[in-house]
Amino acid sequence: MMRAGHAITGLCAGLAAAPALGVTSPSAVVLGGVVTAGAALLPDLDHPGATASRRLGRLTRGLSHGLRACSASLYAATKGPRDENGNGKHRHMTHSLLFAVLLGALVWFGSQLAAEWHPAAGFAAVVAPVLFCLMLAQAQFGHWVAVATTAAAMPILTGQDGPVAAMNDLAGPIGVLIGLGCFVHCLGDAITKAGCPFLFPIPIAGETWYEIRPPAFLRFRAGGRVEKVLTTVVFIPLAVWLLLITLAPLDPTGLMATIGL
Repeated sequence: MMRAGHAITGLCAGLAAAPALGVTSPSAVVLGGVVTAGAALLPDLDHPGATASRRLGRLTRGLSHGLRACSASLYAATKGPRDENGNGKHRHMTHSLLFAVLLGALVWFGSQLAAEWHPAAGFAAVVAPVLFCLMLAQAQFGHWVAVATTAAAMPILTGQDGPVAAMNDLAGPIGVLIGLGCFVHCLGDAITKAGCPFLFPIPIAGETWYEIRPPAFLRFRAGGRVEKVLTTVVFIPLAVWLLLITLAPLDPTGLMATIGL
């Protein structure tokens, strides 16, 4: 998938998953959805031309370079007898369920430990990945996403408990949402013609990096017509519907106010 498909599917997944993680505030659910949308672009840090690799200049370019080097070394050390003789840099290490789980767990436990140690530390441990993911989402959706997310998050910033306590409440769940974004990215790539080795390191048919993909007639080309139709006809309406029921659940008056009627 291209970045538009990854971002919008990540947004849908985040909006749907946040309430199941105990995130009940509509503002926090919207924030979680946008964070997941940004996280759905993270696996492409293994490509030098990707949005995630270019977003913060030298910082993300250096991170991209390091990830590509690690991925190449891991591929060389673990490839099976039937794996391709490629360099293993793109669509390998970061495009795996293992990477999504490890990154999500790192943010989960890191933010929780920081919150337990001191509220200010918990605030910093949550805000740092949140801001990075928001910047990735903004790169795809445009500047309006920053304005919309800030407006939606105002109750968090101005609430009775204050922004520090609100961010500490997200310590833990934010890791799941970031891991979910990476996982959704892998699923999106797995239904393209190239496939995705997201079950690494489980060996399949002599390949440690076996590209998971559906039958040939169900695959589509990344960035092709099928992906554009799915994004426009399925995922964008789904994201709008999830946003509406998040901001105005079971309240017709609130719903009309939300959509400006």
